[in-house]
Amino acid sequence: MADAAVKKKRPVYLDLVRIRLPLPGFVSILHRISGVILFLFAFWLLALLDASLESPESYAQARETVGHPLAKLVLIGLGWAFLHHFCAGIRYLLLDMDIGVDLATTRASSWAVLAVSIVLTMLLGAWLW
Repeated sequence: MADAAVKKKRPVYLDLVRIRLPLPGFVSILHRISGVILFLFAFWLLALLDASLESPESYAQARETVGHPLAKLVLIGLGWAFLHHFCAGIRYLLLDMDIGVDLATTRASSWAVLAVSIVLTMLLGAWLW
């Protein structure tokens, strides 16, 4: 009976840091991370919107808050999260409709999602700053 326990197949340790993900897997993980970031910061953005609509004084305070360099960096990061999540979401909708499911197209669409989200974030950052 002890031999059977020793010969039993044990789970393999996977070092997640050393595993090299393909680009579509990387885009998928970034899609999930950006969704979590948007969810967590939605409360702050809604509170900021509520404060800006409350009175002229609270609008001035909200504008001052958004004018702080750290807040601008956070807003640029949220802009990237939104743009990446949006672009990747469109990609996944197309994949669900069996459009672009072959390997070469999947890799190309992954590169496109990364490039478009970064370029649009840079444009948003230039406009915001």
